[in-house]
Amino acid sequence: MSQTLEQIIALAGRGEVRISDHGYDELAEDGIFVRDIVLALPDAELLEDYPDFPKGPCILVLQLDRDSKPVHAVWGIPKGETSPAVLITAYRPDPARWTNDCRSRRT
Repeated sequence: MSQTLEQIIALAGRGEVRISDHGYDELAEDGIFVRDIVLALPDAELLEDYPDFPKGPCILVLQLDRDSKPVHAVWGIPKGETSPAVLITAYRPDPARWTNDCRSRRT
């Protein structure tokens, strides 16, 4: 598990979570509930890790919603900060762009 994912899970467990405006828009567009994403975070599967991202460390994870449907979520921690965990965006993976298991991009 990545250090960033561990930090984000710990922050979410303490309720230190913020949802970006873009994140709220994407969640609403795809019918994804914030609660589902936050509660499923401990079971998230790390797909991509960007510890040196210019705006702060961030990750792309695969999570499941309440109906066990796949959701990709991008979580981050603001640069120079230790809190909060920020849900940058979450969306349903596009089958044309992702493999059937939603773990790899199609080439």
